[in-house]
Amino acid sequence: MDKTYSPSSEENIYQQWEDSGAFTPVIDHSKTPFTIILPPPNANEPLHAGHAYYVVEDILVRFHRMLGDPTLWLPGTDHAGIETQFVYEKHLKAEGKSRFDFDRNTLYAQIADYVNQNRTIAKSQLKRLGFSLDWTRERFTLDEAHNHRVFAVFKKMCDDGLVYRDEKIVNYCTFCGTAFSNLEVEHKTVNSHLWYFNYGPLSVATTRPETMLGDTAVAVNPKDPRYSKLIGTKIILPLVGREIPIIGEDSVDPKFGTGAVKVTPSHSPEDYDIAKKNGLEFIRIFDYDGQANSNVPEKYRGLFPNQLRAAVVADMETAGLLEKTVDYTHEVGHCYRCGRPIEPITAPQWYVTIKPLADGATAAVKSDKVKIFPSRFRKEFLSWMKGIKDWPISRQIVWGHRIPVWYNLDENPEILISYIDQDKKIISDYWKNLSGKYIEVAAGLQTLLAPIGTKYYLSLADAQKTGPNILQETDTFDTWFSSGQWPYSTLGWEPDGHHSEDFKYFYPTSVLDTMWDILFFWVARMIMMGIYVTGDVPFKVAHMHSRVLDGKGQKMSKSKGNTINPVGIAQNYGADALRMALVIGVAPGSDTALSEDKIRAQRNFVNKIWNASRFVLMTCDKFPEAMLSPFSRGNVLEEDKGVLNKLDELIKSTTANINSYHFGQASENLYSFFWHDFCDVYLESTKNREADVVPVLIHVLITSLKLLHPFIPFVTESIYQQFVEKLNLPEKLLITASWPNETNQK
Repeated sequence: MDKTYSPSSEENIYQQWEDSGAFTPVIDHSKTPFTIILPPPNANEPLHAGHAYYVVEDILVRFHRMLGDPTLWLPGTDHAGIETQFVYEKHLKAEGKSRFDFDRNTLYAQIADYVNQNRTIAKSQLKRLGFSLDWTRERFTLDEAHNHRVFAVFKKMCDDGLVYRDEKIVNYCTFCGTAFSNLEVEHKTVNSHLWYFNYGPLSVATTRPETMLGDTAVAVNPKDPRYSKLIGTKIILPLVGREIPIIGEDSVDPKFGTGAVKVTPSHSPEDYDIAKKNGLEFIRIFDYDGQANSNVPEKYRGLFPNQLRAAVVADMETAGLLEKTVDYTHEVGHCYRCGRPIEPITAPQWYVTIKPLADGATAAVKSDKVKIFPSRFRKEFLSWMKGIKDWPISRQIVWGHRIPVWYNLDENPEILISYIDQDKKIISDYWKNLSGKYIEVAAGLQTLLAPIGTKYYLSLADAQKTGPNILQETDTFDTWFSSGQWPYSTLGWEPDGHHSEDFKYFYPTSVLDTMWDILFFWVARMIMMGIYVTGDVPFKVAHMHSRVLDGKGQKMSKSKGNTINPVGIAQNYGADALRMALVIGVAPGSDTALSEDKIRAQRNFVNKIWNASRFVLMTCDKFPEAMLSPFSRGNVLEEDKGVLNKLDELIKSTTANINSYHFGQASENLYSFFWHDFCDVYLESTKNREADVVPVLIHVLITSLKLLHPFIPFVTESIYQQFVEKLNLPEKLLITASWPNETNQK
């Protein structure tokens, strides 16, 4: 053995594992498989510290592989929809370009090239960190097979009456150009104002003066004596001159502001519900680019929300209708991608009726068909599922699964189309005004917007039977609609029932491991979709792992400059040091602070293992005949029994802790035994021993390497290979060696 362990050898070790076929399980119906589907990393940027937490899955996978279970860890990458398009648009901006410079197909092809480059990088990084994934089964969320299955499930949902299209209030980011679900909105506390406006017989208080141009009522609590006589009367909306009613609404808080609130149904979720209940008119004053549209007086058209706010406040003050302004702090929704304020807006979207799906998922968790660990997240899951709302599954972006519905333009002349013409100009107009330009429209198509009620077809062939001028919907599926189908799709579920052998054998999977922050984004979607499509849960355990923070306990972010590049760490300190630093002493589901000091400490542990192994090898070289003597528990001397008893306990505790997902405790026990009990105490006591100690030394070391292997696979395999040759061990690779148990110890 070399004097010191070199992390540079780790890539060769990984190649040895891969070449051996150790990552690829053999289907054996006499055995119960162990299966994990890798949560696919986004294929838009290199891996970050959070991805290094796949180490939890690798621990489980290596453990079960050594137990002899047919073990599958299936890799893949995620196209990541809006997140990838957002990242790519920053590249375009750096080049002085934007998405509006390209037709839909051209932009898609450019993003695809960019993503494919990053997928290759991500794969090499996963290998560098030692993750024993079955690369023969690698998947991508936009590959042809997954597309086919996602589209088939959408059609099934349509046939089952679960999909509908409606114009509801949605969370819309005018910068990213798409709607978001409630889960994808970050609520931030902002310092703002409360403006008090005179509306004639009463005053209203509002945090959004700009939307008053879209008011269609003023609401008061019917029990409020100040306004009871005004209910049912009408007033003239200032600055607009439109007549609007005063209505009674129980949800109005008499103590907020003046107790009278303006109702803007097209720009407030609460007002949307009030309007639906009271049959009010919907007037949307902002277009999807954020500019005020033709539903406002001409002087305000084209203004963005902040500009419109300033103009409205100034004009109300000039008119003597601004009574006062007070400081006010409240929560405002922000886009989780670009960080800009969300604009609540009514827009046509595709929805899934969620209750039938949610009921199935709730029942599965309540009955423990899916166990959520740590258990505290089970309560959160069930609470959230009670209030779940219908799922908006459409996004107004290019990058993703394009919704498989088609429109006959001649049947729907009110479809609004944006395209790039032959002169590279963006044209936006209704089909009724573009008739005769189909070839040019189709070639340069960017987006289309079909009014609610527009007739559509679920196959191109059916649409083409009705006429020649056909366009596909330009909205794409929400990323979670695609990744929610990941477990059964990656394993080869087929809509016609001719499922693959992988699906029949490996589904449902054993464990889904992810961070708790996407319990509702992703885990819930997978449970709902899995039960709906296959009739069974997608996984038996949903394990919520820890969140990685920096050394000071702060969330990592590029803006703070405190991110850690896991591959860079692996190059400097070795992947084993990083892996051990991520799990040692960490309580289940808790935050873990990761610093270079902690990683450096685990590098020292790796070196300790290496040096101890060199000592054992040198002792073996002193007594070559004893080196080949079989270990027998019955022949050990009294001075060896202590370390062997502790090793027995370590085998039991490590097995139990991995099975119960207490990786932090398992790694701490391993560290303590090897550094203190084995190295500091037992090895020191053997320095003047004779040949009789050699079988015990070899036994304790090899058993320790096996127990440590799931956590730090590179150094343990490297050392094990030294003994394979010297001892002619029958198990040639540690990765596929048998897990220690009590029988081995007797």
